[in-house]
Amino acid sequence: MFTSRADFDAALAQFATPGRVAVVMTMGALHEGHASLIRAARARVGAKGVVTVTVFVNPLQFGAGEDLDRYPRTLDADLEVAAAAGADIVFAPPVEEVYRGGEPRVRMTAGAMGERYEGASRPGHFDGVLTVVAKLLHLTRPDIAFFGEKDAQQLAVIRRMVLDLDFPVEIVGAPTVREADGLALSSRNRYLSPQERSTALTLSRALFAGRDAGRDAGPPSVASPQAVRSTARAVIDEAAPLQPPLTLDYLALVDPSDFSEVPDDHTGEAVLAVAATVGTTRLIDNVRLWFGAAR
Repeated sequence: MFTSRADFDAALAQFATPGRVAVVMTMGALHEGHASLIRAARARVGAKGVVTVTVFVNPLQFGAGEDLDRYPRTLDADLEVAAAAGADIVFAPPVEEVYRGGEPRVRMTAGAMGERYEGASRPGHFDGVLTVVAKLLHLTRPDIAFFGEKDAQQLAVIRRMVLDLDFPVEIVGAPTVREADGLALSSRNRYLSPQERSTALTLSRALFAGRDAGRDAGPPSVASPQAVRSTARAVIDEAAPLQPPLTLDYLALVDPSDFSEVPDDHTGEAVLAVAATVGTTRLIDNVRLWFGAAR
């Protein structure tokens, strides 16, 4: 593990192989979802490549009243997970090493894409995400960067930043990893009590119901955006009596390229995304859909 830029650079320089470099950016508290990203990176770059995992809890992406102070920090366990999954280097810098001049005065901005859904609920969140991702791309110098599809809007704004600003890196999205009961893996799941976890399963149930709405008997396809929305919303509404309750933030069917709401005649790929709070824990989840003729 390396905590300074200079030590990380020296470590990376030791890999004098012709292989490609991949990075998996995390905020720590690694779980099987992160491990799957590391394994995907290892498989992509092969034995001659280098896989770097960054562990950094980025203060810029937490708003007032959010869980920055209580966000889980489990570095020793993270190192074990990263090594077991195939990482070569773990870069875990302190805040003062990433933001050497203090809180940055110049930042990236997500524009309109960062003001919808997650951005509307967490103003400035995606500006903070893009700022640290841009810095870490510069510091780790990868050919490929892997991000989870669970954070679908984050993945969309990162891809747009890379496209618009000509970052020389390929962005790869990896499928969401779920627990046996369907709950999407998240570092925040550890905050849930057993009763809260039971309520939280409403999110995946709603998404799966929407995904399956009007499914044809033949190749997988979904009948219409309207059927998806109404079916998923019905599952959310049916959960109203649950204790503790689920407080819905949004349920939206969006275009994955810019997170704009899709029309009822939409064809092609879409993301059914949901966010809600159970107790004091805010959770997000999504599923990807395809409308129209099977691909």
